[in-house]
Parts: sequence; C-alpha cells; structure tokens
Amino acid sequence: MTEPVNANVTNAPHPPARLALVGDRSPTVGAHRRVPGLLSALAERDRLPLDAYWIPTDQAASSGLAGFDAVWLLPGSPYASEAGALAAVRTARERGIPFLGTCAGFQHTLLEFARDVCGLADAAHAETDPGAADPLIAPLACSLVGHEGEILIAPGSLAERVIGARRSVERYHCSFGPTGRHLDTLRAHGLAFPGTDTEGTVRIAELPGHPFFLATLFQPELAGDGSRPHPVIRALAAAALRHAARTQARTQPRATGAA
Repeated sequence: MTEPVNANVTNAPHPPARLALVGDRSPTVGAHRRVPGLLSALAERDRLPLDAYWIPTDQAASSGLAGFDAVWLLPGSPYASEAGALAAVRTARERGIPFLGTCAGFQHTLLEFARDVCGLADAAHAETDPGAADPLIAPLACSLVGHEGEILIAPGSLAERVIGARRSVERYHCSFGPTGRHLDTLRAHGLAFPGTDTEGTVRIAELPGHPFFLATLFQPELAGDGSRPHPVIRALAAAALRHAARTQARTQPRATGAA
C-alpha cells in the first residue's frame, strides 16, 4: 500500500511538494535505505521540503500519480510490476510532472519511450524477458555493481545545468544497460542522451521541452555519505516545488476588486 515517508520540514520557507517514490521498497536496496535521510537533508539543509509517499509498482498504474508534484522511479529491479513502472514514466511524461528515473528507473524510462512514443512494441528488458528477440536493455558486458565511473555531459543540456559540470564521477549498482539498438529512433522521437561514459555508452537521458524529465543509469542516491543530496536529487525537489506552486496558482480563486 502507499506508505508516507516523514521528513522534518520545520522552518522550511515553502509548503512541501508531494513526491511519489515509485518502487518496491526493500531494506536490502541501498538506494531505498538512503531515501529518508536524503528527504530530511533536502528539507533541513536545502529548504526543499517534500511530502513523500512510497508507491509499490503494482499500484502505480492506479494510484493517481497525476496528483503528485514529482515522480521518482527508484532502483530495485526486477520490479514487482513492469507495467506499473512504465505507467509511472508515462504519467509523468504525458502530464508534465517532474520526473527522475535512477538505475532501473533509467532502464524503464527508455523502455516506456520506445514502446509508447516510438511504437517499438517488442522492445524488451532482458532481465524480465531473457529470451527477447529485441532487447533494448540487456546485461552489461562488465557489471557496474559497486563501481564508480566518469560521465561526460553535453553542454547546454539539462544534465549539465543540474550537475554543474561537463564531467562527473558517479556511483553505480547495476548489471543491465542500453544495448544501443534503437537509440537513434528514440532520439528521432525527441529523447536526448546528454551523458555517456568515456567509451560513449549512454548513461543519462532527458526529454527537452518537458518541465523536468531526467533519468540516470548511475545512482545519485549513493553519492557521498547521504548527508548532502546529489545535485540531481536537489534539482528534482526544486522542480517539484515549482510544480506545486504553479498548481496552487492555477487553483486559487482570483481576488475581485472593490466596486
């Protein structure tokens, strides 16, 4: 069931924005263990308060994600419901809700875009469909579980604005990534890949024209000791607050002047 995550938001200058943490919460997933501390740090250090709720993937398709100010599709694959994970990506993409997908969230972001935007109905994830004829996501030649690697970031991209650098060293915990097939088709339909490793393999995706839509194969949740949220996570929080402010402005009745 949907589970609230309480963070200390006292003395924050803004009311909290509502964040959907989509994933199958588990104490064995390092990224999941980091989330409560990251939320507290966002509220206390960065004055970016978020009212966060865990939503299992098998509920994501029917949980009303459109009511949230941001969606974060977290690591932890294979998901209990691939359909639910893809629905979370689609809802955020189509409704202009700020979105972040990390690790498995990155993988399923590409999968959703391939199927729903590019019409590649047979695009598959080899972790859940190992015999697929057309895997978009497949086992990495070398596992990145526990590894760090350099990322090269394109100038002028959302990723560069968020991270604040053209190069960054990031932490991974994954064994699957994009195969490279169909990436040109995804580009032709509007998805951008502004971040690669030093060999040119895609590591970041973003959707130009969307208020905030970013996905990383690396895990920003694992940066440092967890006391200072990664710039990618801070950027999601800031985008969520902007979305909440816009929503509030649209729904507030206009004041009428005196006759």
